[in-house]
Amino acid sequence: MTDESRNNDTVNEAGNGDSIEDRLAEAEAKAAEYLDLAKRIQAEYDNYRKRAQKEMEEYRKFAHEGIVLKLLEVLDDLERALDAEEEEGPFVEGVRKIHNNLKKLLESEGLKEIPANGAFDPRLHDCLLTCEGEEDGMIAEVYQKGYYLGPRVLRCAKVKVTSAPQDKEGEGE
Repeated sequence: MTDESRNNDTVNEAGNGDSIEDRLAEAEAKAAEYLDLAKRIQAEYDNYRKRAQKEMEEYRKFAHEGIVLKLLEVLDDLERALDAEEEEGPFVEGVRKIHNNLKKLLESEGLKEIPANGAFDPRLHDCLLTCEGEEDGMIAEVYQKGYYLGPRVLRCAKVKVTSAPQDKEGEGE
């Protein structure tokens, strides 16, 4: 390069107002901006992947909910059969074993029975009937057991609930 061409380059740079240092600083700023953008995109992708994985696990966990509900009907039928039979024998023993195996299978899938003793909870129990009792809002009888599947209520317990006797005003007058 001749001295004249160097002077022209210097004039062009000075004329544009862009020196090599300015262009370098601009390029470094853009590189930092692109690096930041790449890191953000990578973080967003990681969050998306984790969220998708969590959603898939939730789906898998509750995908079998329908079949579990249908198997609960079979479990109920087996319990009614065992309650109706008074005599112990090989047939009743076989039905009891089938009932226990089915119950263990469902429990291994996360099924738990909802407690149906004590106070009535409308989130866990369906009140079919009421009857007079000493305390108000206590469960008197269970018609159908309720179950959780994991943390969710799969089926509410169907129960009879007590109501305290009402004092009728004006009857004695």
